[in-house]
Amino acid sequence: MENNKENNTNRKSSESKKIKRREVIKGLATIPVLGAFIYGWYKKQKFDRLLKQAIQEDISLDAVNPVINKNISKGKQIRIGIIGCGSRGRALLKAAGFVHPETIDTWKEEALKNKTDKRYHDYLEQEDLNLVVNGVCDVFDINAEKGQEAASNLNSEGSGGNMGAKPRRYRTYKELLAARDIDAVIIATPDHWHGTMTIEAAKSGKHVYSEKPMTLAVPETYKVVKAVKENNIVFQLGHQNRQNESYFKAKEAIKKNILGRINLIEVTTNRNSPNGAWVYNIPEEAGPSNIDWKQFIGPAPYHDFSLKRFFRWRCWWDYSTGLSGDLFTHEYDAMNQILGLGIPDSAVSSGGIYYFKDGRTVPDVLQMVFEYPDRNFSLVYSASLASNKKRGRVIMGHDAYMEVGKDLKIYVDTGSTKYKKKLDEGIIDPSLPLYSFTPGMKQVDAITSPTEQYFAGRGLLYTYRGGKRVDTTHLHIKEWIDCIRDGTQPSCNIDMGFEEAMTAHMGTIAYRENRKVFWDSDKQKIV
Repeated sequence: MENNKENNTNRKSSESKKIKRREVIKGLATIPVLGAFIYGWYKKQKFDRLLKQAIQEDISLDAVNPVINKNISKGKQIRIGIIGCGSRGRALLKAAGFVHPETIDTWKEEALKNKTDKRYHDYLEQEDLNLVVNGVCDVFDINAEKGQEAASNLNSEGSGGNMGAKPRRYRTYKELLAARDIDAVIIATPDHWHGTMTIEAAKSGKHVYSEKPMTLAVPETYKVVKAVKENNIVFQLGHQNRQNESYFKAKEAIKKNILGRINLIEVTTNRNSPNGAWVYNIPEEAGPSNIDWKQFIGPAPYHDFSLKRFFRWRCWWDYSTGLSGDLFTHEYDAMNQILGLGIPDSAVSSGGIYYFKDGRTVPDVLQMVFEYPDRNFSLVYSASLASNKKRGRVIMGHDAYMEVGKDLKIYVDTGSTKYKKKLDEGIIDPSLPLYSFTPGMKQVDAITSPTEQYFAGRGLLYTYRGGKRVDTTHLHIKEWIDCIRDGTQPSCNIDMGFEEAMTAHMGTIAYRENRKVFWDSDKQKIV
């Protein structure tokens, strides 16, 4: 009799928990996130625990967060070529599965000093995309050689390891694009070449992965779109933030209206080192004898040979889009991914060369404001290349605000209407996150340089899949390759690229012409 009574009690307790849990979820549907009517059933600590659990399950990523296994991608082998083998080009090769032996030497040495340094381990866990590099092109002989060495490191070994045959080095990008044994190209050149090379690659029937920004100027943007669509190639713009778990969750939170009506978005760049301001080291061995200066200049205005211009090209409008195209585009694309911004109605800009008086023409401090009157909010970008003050990315709503980067935090606003009662009752502490998500929070980061720290904090170096740390650029290239095989479109396709390009160009034009610029959506042009 006692046993039956005890069993009945346990069953009722279990059913009660299920009912209460179901009611929490039900409450989320009717009163986003809070489900406050349950509070009377629980002690505050128990309620908070179930509430957080319900929020986390409601903002679920199960459908878009696949586990990455160490295997070889299905489908035929894709033959690629790379144009531009500088630091970013070699990073793209690494993401594609081809890392320079000296990089592996460094990883192994650092791992011996610091057991938490898992970079080599993470790289070995990276999926084999079933690619082969058949062509390398760079106007600097040393970069071209390093690209060849990386591409031949088929066994992912360090110096002295077992290497494969080096791919052919092409002296000009046109020769590489004419090669019949290349299906797709990675473009990692200075900005002033992106548009021209993409157009010619598309006309040659080559699929394209291009580093951002998509174009240097407005007129070629239309030509790039036309060439990509007419030749039916798969185009992916290099915004690897599209693979970040935190951004997926942020998008879901926006969809569920957790923030209420959004009225302001603030994104920032804060860097305080010469490297962060594009004052890169110049190799002692570099000179006119191993740099094809004429080919580097290409469509840009002529200038006498200059090592500074060659290695620090981002500092001049002749070859660069400056803060707007180089760094703001990362911020814009993140917000476009999360909010579906599209091209703004108008833009204004201000700033100047306030710190780096080194002959550059692009500003080192820049503010831009983009208006979206149909959405009732503004996007503000603020940048300094001479201050490390962390400001991050914030999406502000009437009821809550969201901080998003490598991780994600949502805080209830003290002036919220939706959550006012719970704020007054002390159920919600606005100083603590209502929701917090950190991918791979048990992992220890092995981040060294200030620039790496900057990009890691914005989720641009790695994310997590199934508990494993994964290079976001690898995932972005994998998506491109998968789409080539499947005949589908990647997440940062030509349409997304057009929105990014025009938005960045609006900010640049506003700054350089010192005026407010507008987007004519009917004529699809900047006025």
